[in-house]
Amino acid sequence: MMTDSELVLPPDGRQSETALMVARGTRRLLTSLGFVSVTEVSLASGRRADLVALADDGTVWIVEIKSSIEDFRVDQKWPEYRFHCDRLFFAIPEHIPTEIMPEDAGLILADAYGAAVLREAPEHKMPAATRKAMLVRLARAAADRLHRLADPDRRSGQ
Repeated sequence: MMTDSELVLPPDGRQSETALMVARGTRRLLTSLGFVSVTEVSLASGRRADLVALADDGTVWIVEIKSSIEDFRVDQKWPEYRFHCDRLFFAIPEHIPTEIMPEDAGLILADAYGAAVLREAPEHKMPAATRKAMLVRLARAAADRLHRLADPDRRSGQ
């Protein structure tokens, strides 16, 4: 039987090495700020958030990771994420110029070992029904990943 310390999530193959490093450093920052986080969370809109973070008080942050200038320029779905969080941040590596990032979102500079908040995100509290739906989505995503780790051969619906 595997112990919790032996359970390691395999990479899902969608992210670049840079994006994985930024995610790792950003998650370390979020942990230091009192948040827990889950990667690649499906939203009610059908979009997928790179990182969703949850604080003890129920505050929800979404962090959109951008690994290159081109990644930022081709992806314009991020404004929709505001409907699913209390604060929206971008996390970027140091080679991306900070001035190209939207002023109306928070900004995190990250590498594989840590991160720093360069600009706080404006707060836009979610309605109660949206918050409940997000918390359920977050809990289900986390529980499903733990289940898949513990039983990789399980079939869907069992």
